[in-house]
Amino acid sequence: MRYFVTGASGWIGSAVTAELLGAGHEVVGLARSGASAEAIAAAGAEVQRGTLDDLDTLAATAAASDGVIHLAFKHEIAFSGDFEGAAEADRRAIETFGEALAGSDRPLVIASGTGVAPGRVSTERDGHGPGEGPPVSGPEMRRANAELTLSFASRGVRSCVLRLPPTNHGDGDGGFIAMLVGTAREKGVSGFVGDGSNRWPAVHHLDSAHLFRLAVEKAPAGSTLNAVAEEGVQTRAIAEAIGRHLDLPVESISAEQAMGHFGWLGAFFGMDIPASSALTRELMDWQPTQPGLLEDLDQGHYFQAQA
Repeated sequence: MRYFVTGASGWIGSAVTAELLGAGHEVVGLARSGASAEAIAAAGAEVQRGTLDDLDTLAATAAASDGVIHLAFKHEIAFSGDFEGAAEADRRAIETFGEALAGSDRPLVIASGTGVAPGRVSTERDGHGPGEGPPVSGPEMRRANAELTLSFASRGVRSCVLRLPPTNHGDGDGGFIAMLVGTAREKGVSGFVGDGSNRWPAVHHLDSAHLFRLAVEKAPAGSTLNAVAEEGVQTRAIAEAIGRHLDLPVESISAEQAMGHFGWLGAFFGMDIPASSALTRELMDWQPTQPGLLEDLDQGHYFQAQA
C-alpha cells in the first residue's frame, strides 16, 4: 500500500515511516522545508512538498494514496501562545483528508493525546461525545478534532484516533523528558510537583510507530486506540532517575512554584493522567516490546545528548 504521512520527518513520524517501509509499504511524506525533504528522501520515502495550509496539495495527495496518517501539528505556534491557531489549522487539514477519502473505505489515522480523564485511569472509551458548548480553548479544539475524525466513519472513511501519552521516549527524543533533564541541569535540582505521586503514561516511540502501522492496516472505522505501554509512571520516579544520572538532589516543587521552576511544562508535569491500553491490545493484537521509561532513562542517552 501507498500511505501519505504528514509529519513524516518528525520524532514519531520518522519512526512511523521506517515502520511502514519495513513492512513493504510505500510512503509519501509531507515536507515543509528542505531539511525535512532531505530526511524523508534519505529514509527511502517519496517527498511531497507543502504545509498544513496547502489544502489543495493535501487533498490531491490523500486522494492518490491508499490512506493517510496525520501526525503534523503546528507545535511552534501552539507553544508560543497560539494553540487555538494550531488547532484550527489541524481541523482544516482533517476536514480536507476526510473529504478526499469519503466513500472509499480507506484509512485516516490521526494522532491525539491520552489525557482525557485526569485523576483516574482513562480508557479508549473516555473523552468522547459532545462538550457542553463549542470548544473555546486549544486543548478542547484538539479533542473536537479527534471527534471530527471519528465522524468520517459514517461517510465511508476507516477513521481512527490514536492517542499518544505525554512521553514517546527513546534515543533521540527531544520532548518532555529531555526538557525535564534540561531543567534539572539549569536549576541544579531534579524536581517533581507536590509529593510526586501523580502518574504519567508512557510508550517507546518504536512501539507507538508499530501501532500506527497496525492502525492504518486494519483498525476498524471509528476506533480509538491508546498507544500506552505503561499505564502510569510516578513523576517522582522520573525525577529520581534524572537526579541519579546527573548527580543532583531530588526535591519537591510546590504547585504554586511549578510554573516558575518548569516553565509552561509545570502545570502539565503535576497532572495525574494514567491511561490504559487494554482494549487496544485486545483489538489490535499489539504488544509493546521496547524498554519502559525508567529503563530507557537508565540507558543514559538522554544525558549524553544533553552533555
